[in-house]
Amino acid sequence: MPQLSQRITTLNGDGSDGWDVFYRAKAMVAAGEDVIELTIGEHDIGTDASILKAMYDSARGGHTGYAIVPGISALRDRVAERVTAQTGVATNRDNVLITPGGQAALFAAHMAVCAPGDTAAYIDPYYATYPGVVRSASALPRTVPTHAENGFLPERSALEAACKGAASLLINSPNNPTGAVYPRETLDTIAQVIMANDMWLISDEVYDTQVWDGAHISPRSLPGMADHTLVVGSMSKSHAMTGSRIGWLIGPPEAIACAIDLATNTTYGVPGYIQDAALFAMETAGLESEVAAPFLRRRDIVEKVLSTQSIVRSVPPQGAMYVMLDIRATGLSGEAFANALLDTHRIAVMPGESFGASAAGHVRVAMTVADDRFEDALYTICQFAAGLSQAA
Repeated sequence: MPQLSQRITTLNGDGSDGWDVFYRAKAMVAAGEDVIELTIGEHDIGTDASILKAMYDSARGGHTGYAIVPGISALRDRVAERVTAQTGVATNRDNVLITPGGQAALFAAHMAVCAPGDTAAYIDPYYATYPGVVRSASALPRTVPTHAENGFLPERSALEAACKGAASLLINSPNNPTGAVYPRETLDTIAQVIMANDMWLISDEVYDTQVWDGAHISPRSLPGMADHTLVVGSMSKSHAMTGSRIGWLIGPPEAIACAIDLATNTTYGVPGYIQDAALFAMETAGLESEVAAPFLRRRDIVEKVLSTQSIVRSVPPQGAMYVMLDIRATGLSGEAFANALLDTHRIAVMPGESFGASAAGHVRVAMTVADDRFEDALYTICQFAAGLSQAA
């Protein structure tokens, strides 16, 4: 066959997307094995029945044709109201593009601000798709290393080094995979570096409703940052609508207008009945707190279980639906530990290396199974690690 483009064949860089353990676990489940899956951020409670009914009613009512590409006006207005209320930054529909999930918004943001060959920086550890998104925009990925000993928070020296000559910096708070919530001091430093380099900040805020310690601060709200920031949002995590693929991009009207042009030539919008369901969900009080509640409970379970031993450690998660476990005392890499755990105990976790070099020697655990099963799995992980540590 004719040659494929370099852009598409090099999306994963080193040839792996870091999801090998996940795919192995899925194959085991398909073969009938009982696997405790703690890999991806998939809520165990599912989408609320009232949201599904709103989706059904909209579809039956005829909203199944082409929807306007930027998003229906009522939903764009509601997202703008939400952002204004949460951040204090005046926002209207011209600042909002509705996208097929946060992933599409990440792609649109990088396409909007990165020319081919530009450097696009992001914090390490990072969500596994970040490098591929950068490469898909024909930009060059550059990481900002962090350290577990500093709570995986980016430091000024690393930010300045990575942002020199870069077109954009991508951050994620509350953070996947680490659970870190960036404090005001860290965000002020990021803003100073962005302004000094006259570059764009892309802020992935899909976990903004899941904060356990501290407070979520959108960097778009910092002085001078509204014209330098694109914000990625999603209904996936806040309302357990992962499969519905509904999110948004927030930014200056000029940037959003260009992103709308991109959407016209790629996704061509989001189904109207999905948008109607999202609007219903956002206008229904209590749904966000109901979705978030299990992860706060399970964060407390993590602290309880880890306090019973000294081999497995963690940076206490301040937000999101994951905990990053430090298993370096076992002498294994995160990848080796995750594969051995899956083979021995049929518990699937994500290797830290899937999320960058800064997470080496860690595994990410998604807090996405029932409390009792989650607690049992954590005890098993700790006991498994203790045995490996003794053998090391």
